[in-house]
Amino acid sequence: MFNKVMTLIDEANNQDPNTALYNGQSVCKEFLYAIHMSDMLKRFKPSADELMQIAVHGQHIQRWKSPRSDFEMNKQGYHQWRSALYIFHASRVAGLMKQVGYNEAEQNRVYNAVAKKNIKRNPDSQLVEDVASLVFIEHYMLDFANAKPDYNEEKWIGIIRRTWQKMSDEAHKFVLAGNITLPTPLVGLIDKALE
Repeated sequence: MFNKVMTLIDEANNQDPNTALYNGQSVCKEFLYAIHMSDMLKRFKPSADELMQIAVHGQHIQRWKSPRSDFEMNKQGYHQWRSALYIFHASRVAGLMKQVGYNEAEQNRVYNAVAKKNIKRNPDSQLVEDVASLVFIEHYMLDFANAKPDYNEEKWIGIIRRTWQKMSDEAHKFVLAGNITLPTPLVGLIDKALE
């Protein structure tokens, strides 16, 4: 069941019309994101059970199907989009789990983790959030910075601090112990944000 559902997640993400370069090859963007998430989970929490491996791998499943442009381009629209995404991803992953034979309790556990239910109180949701934050810092923060040349230092410090606040103490220790590769051009800003 586990291998089947992971394959189904990969097949779904390999429909992404958006691509990114990975090891010199063009790959589907959300397929690559799932690879980064699973790799980070192995580094951060190698003891994670198979349900959390599914949740982490499927956290962005078919994200391109719910574009930001479907919502108002303001702060409220952004939060509505994020909330809708959590439900969309969680429903897709739980549906694939059902398809391959996982029981309702197992589906619900993964659904709640992917939907980020009760972050800070549900260790599964916090684990997904931690891994997503670690992946953002290591793989996506620099590209995000390059796409936002109008953001000043104060805005960047706020973004870094908000990312940090979402993470658990365990994830903080993981970063501070040098277990992830920080984006070199942003190290000064990261240091300043965490002072």
